Amino acid sequence: MKTTLLLLYALGALYFAPSVRAFDHSHADFNEVLQKYVDDKGMVNYSGLKKNRSVLDSYLDKTGAISESEFNAWTHDQRLAFLINVYNAETLQLIIDNYPVKSIKKIGGLFFGQPWDVKSVTLFGKKTTLNHIEHDILRPKYKEPRVHFVIVCAAMGCPPLLNQIFLPETLDQQLNDRGRYFMAQKNKNKLDGNTLYLSPIFSWFAEDFTTDGSIQDFVTPFFPSDIKGKKLKVKYTSYDWSLNKQ
Repeated sequence: MKTTLLLLYALGALYFAPSVRAFDHSHADFNEVLQKYVDDKGMVNYSGLKKNRSVLDSYLDKTGAISESEFNAWTHDQRLAFLINVYNAETLQLIIDNYPVKSIKKIGGLFFGQPWDVKSVTLFGKKTTLNHIEHDILRPKYKEPRVHFVIVCAAMGCPPLLNQIFLPETLDQQLNDRGRYFMAQKNKNKLDGNTLYLSPIFSWFAEDFTTDGSIQDFVTPFFPSDIKGKKLKVKYTSYDWSLNKQ
């Protein structure tokens, strides 16, 4: 009897261990946060989220506990959706950890460097940075330029934060939808005569957008008007680093 009880206890402990439980790819906890604190225009109620942060913190505890081997066993779209959601959730957490703040660029200071270099992120059980997710994992390993439409830097100049999570089964469609939404924002991207004004994101990450042609070629499927084949001069709009707060 004693041996049986010990076996049952061991099996129960194994079942409830965070590293063994299957990860919820519906990202339900983070979706709850987005639905409650982000509006349809991507503006965030940081004050409310800071006062009620337990769901966000719990979600990031779960994502941070995922092992690299478990992550690598997932499908491509499960991994990509996970990284996008975690990046956005960690950005929200970074802001509320320092809120009130006028801009994400005010975080970090001279001691830490830029906010994207602050070790505020937990990934695969280790402390790391937002820059690590973006520049060491997302960009070089997935080579998906549309991620620039969906990973959000908490600034008015960046693509608006979607108030729902990214799902593996709908990821391709969501990336396209957010691309069209971003390109339709005339304060960031517009056509004026023969000049195509684009967000400086397309300049900063030009190498990501020009693997199969020019930047104009890349944005054409997402642009609200027909610019295919037109000879346009490309210029870049200014970037607004003020906080995307409600």
